[in-house]
Amino acid sequence: MINQSIEYLNGEALILGISDIELETQNADYEGFCFRADGVSYRSRLAKKTPKKNGYFVVFWEKNESNTNQAYAYETSPTFIIIIVKDKHQCGYFKFPKEVLLKQGILRSQEKAGKMGIRIYPTWEKELNSSAQKTQKWQAPYFKQTSI
Repeated sequence: MINQSIEYLNGEALILGISDIELETQNADYEGFCFRADGVSYRSRLAKKTPKKNGYFVVFWEKNESNTNQAYAYETSPTFIIIIVKDKHQCGYFKFPKEVLLKQGILRSQEKAGKMGIRIYPTWEKELNSSAQKTQKWQAPYFKQTSI
């Protein structure tokens, strides 16, 4: 399955020269892996559609020294986090700079614990509640819809 994500990134997201691929087995259900391209570091995830709520879900966690789950740290996070979204006839990806995820409280810092999972809302998601609309608003500039 990771190969499909890599092909998508090479094609639709135009991230060429992918190298140094490291699978993140703890997030295998979300096709989690890190890679480099043109000297820039990335973390990639495939979002999952949730059956009872609008939007998609994706995880961002690792084990600490005590084998406890924790959010990814800003200091060690790659430059960009890419979240691929595929749903029937719609497809696209979010490309979040790590600074944005820190500002939104998703990456762990000395001030915040971070989040181990988030809900994302591509621009095609409509009829959202006010909280989801607020989230979609800050996420939208980082989303690009592509062909399947």
